[in-house]
Amino acid sequence: MDARPDGLASFFIFLLLTEAGKYAIIEHVREIFVMKKMLFIYNPRAGRGRVRTELADILDIFASGGYEITIAPTRKNGDAVKTAAEREADFDIVVCCGGDGTLDETVRGMMRNDYRTPLGYIPAGSTNDFGGSLALPKDMLKSAHIIVDGSNKAVDVGLFNNEAFVYVAAFGAFTEVSYSTDQDMKNAIGHSAYLLEGVKSFGKIKPQHMKIEHDGEVIEDDFIYGMVTNSISVGGIKGITGENVDLADGVFEVNLIRELKNPLEFQQLLSALAIGRYEYSENIVSFRSGNIKIESDEEVAWTLDGENGGMHTKVEIINVPKAIDIRVAK
Repeated sequence: MDARPDGLASFFIFLLLTEAGKYAIIEHVREIFVMKKMLFIYNPRAGRGRVRTELADILDIFASGGYEITIAPTRKNGDAVKTAAEREADFDIVVCCGGDGTLDETVRGMMRNDYRTPLGYIPAGSTNDFGGSLALPKDMLKSAHIIVDGSNKAVDVGLFNNEAFVYVAAFGAFTEVSYSTDQDMKNAIGHSAYLLEGVKSFGKIKPQHMKIEHDGEVIEDDFIYGMVTNSISVGGIKGITGENVDLADGVFEVNLIRELKNPLEFQQLLSALAIGRYEYSENIVSFRSGNIKIESDEEVAWTLDGENGGMHTKVEIINVPKAIDIRVAK
């Protein structure tokens, strides 16, 4: 009988007796037993404070899924930006839990790096527009399971004068609602907060003379509202951004509303918005583009993902195609 080791036996002897073999075994064991690293950024005040009540269960889901978790609660505006920008490289996945503002800050921080760390999102705010666009459940524990068991989806990110935003840049009527409504009011009455503040601001709308350039076309007129979006909803209202929205097509949906000069134009606008047929109102300008330049005679207040975007007379909005990988259900 031939006592020489067969090919498989020789391979195992190689693994056991050589330095290279020992290293290969150690690396294989590490892959099996070493936990993946997760950076968990969360807003404790979002969603009426629900995050705090479910935090232990969320962390248990992640730990059971093989993650070593570093927890980073936010305490003030900008915390998520700073944390994501400085620490993304040290982790296998970054997860944020909060409203659209928390998501916006986390993505802004991650976009400042050259890494491509996957992002998980647990929607827990008052509106959660982008979470809805990704079909993420409002149940935070279900969203946590998706982060553990789901797959990555590449989505576009916007740049507003080189500052990243996730799904909407807007000006004019109602755009000051999100940041003029404090967190406690949002927590107390949810969507009603936006409606109440919006009604109060309606009589203060001042038309802005603007020049909009995109894809070789120039539009110049007086506008009372405008939104550049990559979402199926804004302010919790589905369908307001347009039809056949694709989060990874490299273009934004752009909708602008001209100054209303009489009650008939106002009625036509309301009807068009109500049924989602913008062609029924001559005061609505709609198009798709991946690069938009907007100039105004006076400084205009902008919001980015529902948060204060500052005052500007010139803005350039660029679509960065498939810039981030976000975890969604398989």
